[in-house]
Amino acid sequence: MKNTSDNTEGYAASQRAPQKPSRLTKLRESDLWFSFWSHPSAIFAAALLAFVTITAFLAPFITPQNPYDLGALELWNSEIPPIWDAQGQWPYLLGTDTQGRDILSAILYGSRISLIIGFASVILALSVGLALGLIAGYFGGWADNVIMRIGDVLLSMPFILIAILITAVASASLPTGLKDVLAAPILIFAIAVPSWVQYARTVRASAMVEAKKEYVQAAKLIRVKSWRIMLNHILPNCMTPIMVAATLNFGLAILSEATLSFLGVGMPPDQPSLGTLIRIGNQYLFSGLWWIVVFPSIQLCLIVLSVNMIGDWLRDALNPKLR
Repeated sequence: MKNTSDNTEGYAASQRAPQKPSRLTKLRESDLWFSFWSHPSAIFAAALLAFVTITAFLAPFITPQNPYDLGALELWNSEIPPIWDAQGQWPYLLGTDTQGRDILSAILYGSRISLIIGFASVILALSVGLALGLIAGYFGGWADNVIMRIGDVLLSMPFILIAILITAVASASLPTGLKDVLAAPILIFAIAVPSWVQYARTVRASAMVEAKKEYVQAAKLIRVKSWRIMLNHILPNCMTPIMVAATLNFGLAILSEATLSFLGVGMPPDQPSLGTLIRIGNQYLFSGLWWIVVFPSIQLCLIVLSVNMIGDWLRDALNPKLR
C-alpha cells in the first residue's frame, strides 16, 4: 500500500509541475513581439511585404496569363491602357505592353524573381561574411589581415562596378544557351560578392570582444574545439547587429538587382524582373504608354519601402539603449 501511495503522490506532483513553455509561447511573451504589435509602421510594413510576397508566389494561379510564355502572347492585345481607361479591356487590369504582355502578370512574376534573387544574395553574402568574420575576429593575426585587406579592396571599388564586371565576365565566358538559364545565379553571385564585407566587419568586431571574455577563455582551457566555441558561444552574441544589417541589405539587394537589370546586364527580356520591366517601359515613357513603366516602379518602391521600415523597427527594437 505504501508503494502505491508513493506512486500516486509522485504522479500527482508531476502533474502539478509547471511545463516548459514552447518556443511560440516564448515568442509571444518576448519584448520583441510586444514591440512589434505596439509599432504601427512595423505592422503596416509587415502586412504589405506579406501581401506582395504571397501574391508574387501565387502568380500562376491569380494572373490571366504567363508572361514568360512568349507563344501565348497576342500582339493584337498590345498597348491596351489600364481597365479604368475608356479603352481598357478585361482582364488586363493594368493594361498590356507592346508585345501583348499583361502588366499585372508581369509585375507579379517579376516580383517573385526580384524577391528570390534579393533573398538568395543576402543569404550567400551573410554566410560568407559570418564565416570570414568569425575567423578574422577569433584567430586574428595573418588570417585577420588577409580577410580584411580583401574586404578593403572590395570596398574601394563601387558596388555597381563590381557587379557589372562579374556579370560581364560570366556572360562572355558562358555559351549562348546558358546565359539566360544562369542569369539568376549570376546575379545572386554578383550582388553577394561585394556585400559580404559588411557582415564580416560587424562579426569581426563582436568576435574580437567576445574572444577575450572569461567564458571563452574557460572553453579554451578545457580544450573545446575552436569551431564549437565560434558557433556555440561567439556567434549567438553577434546576431543582433547582423539581423538588422541583413534586413536592411535585403532591400538594397532588390534595388541592386533592379539596377543591373535596368542597365541590361540582369535578367533577360523573356524572363523579366522588376528592373527589366522598368527598362523596357522606360523606352515608351514619352510615347504615351506610361503604365508600362509606372506600375513596376510602384511595385519596386513598395517592396523596398516595406523592407526598410521593418529594418528600422528591428534596429530600434534590438537596441538596448532605446528600451
